[in-house]
Amino acid sequence: MSVGPIQLRDKVLRNISAQAEAGACWLEALPSLLGRLETEWNIQVGRLFPNATEAFVSEAVTADGQPVALKIPIPGLVKADRERSLLQTASGRGYVRLLRHDANNGAMLLERLGPQLASLGLPIEDQIRIICRTLQRAWRLLPPDVRYPTGAEKALEMSSYISKAWPRLGRPCSERVIEVALRFAEARRDGFNPAESVLAHGDPHAWNTLLEPETNQCKFVDPDGLFIERAHDLSIAMREWSAELLAGDPVALGRKRCALLSHLTGVQESAIWQWGFIERLVNGLRYMEVGSEENAVEFLAVVEAWAEVKTV
Repeated sequence: MSVGPIQLRDKVLRNISAQAEAGACWLEALPSLLGRLETEWNIQVGRLFPNATEAFVSEAVTADGQPVALKIPIPGLVKADRERSLLQTASGRGYVRLLRHDANNGAMLLERLGPQLASLGLPIEDQIRIICRTLQRAWRLLPPDVRYPTGAEKALEMSSYISKAWPRLGRPCSERVIEVALRFAEARRDGFNPAESVLAHGDPHAWNTLLEPETNQCKFVDPDGLFIERAHDLSIAMREWSAELLAGDPVALGRKRCALLSHLTGVQESAIWQWGFIERLVNGLRYMEVGSEENAVEFLAVVEAWAEVKTV
């Protein structure tokens, strides 16, 4: 086997640890699995990608010299099956192309894309424009006889997490923030409409958006896979880039960003804002649980300011 000693990122190791015995067994068996895949798929495994969080992800090369990527998800993460299904459905349009997979262990051989959008040094507004263009290529109708979590289920899941995590973490933000978030979650749950929903990525941030050098367009990796309104995918851009918002008036800058997302896609501002508020709070609370504290402080500082907004 060519990969040598396996040194996974701390966040990957934390996710493995969360799977208890199943995670430990997976980690122990990983070297032999890699060796088997090298033989069966006739590939040579290479350098690990540095930003993986929920899987073993590395460079690889096929026998005829084609650069590819190998991804082996941690067991117990239900999103892995949705990711494979969505990539098969997309067939390379808006998403990384799935070349082959192993149903027994979830391993996927993927086309090798270029650098992440976040690493290109582009202004935030340009990154948002690229993400929106890529989303409009990626969004599609739900295929028949396929089941993905719905927008109503996603809103309920996030509402439940907020209600439990806030007291458990010592109430790290104001009660006003919680009240607004739960009201918004109820609105998004009640607003779920299958006729206006799409098969969506679920987490299309700039680190999940990679350049395809041949076309100079971008494609997404690591989809969560949701059947949800377009506003949710757009809300991820509202969740990101906290430092820029805190460098000025976070309300005015947040409104400006929301208006840009709406202008670029034709999606209603209020829905983007509501999902963005929920996403930002949930991620702030999760950072409180697993680190980093600095990120948590930034997420919650913005959402505290946004909680005072009356209308969008």
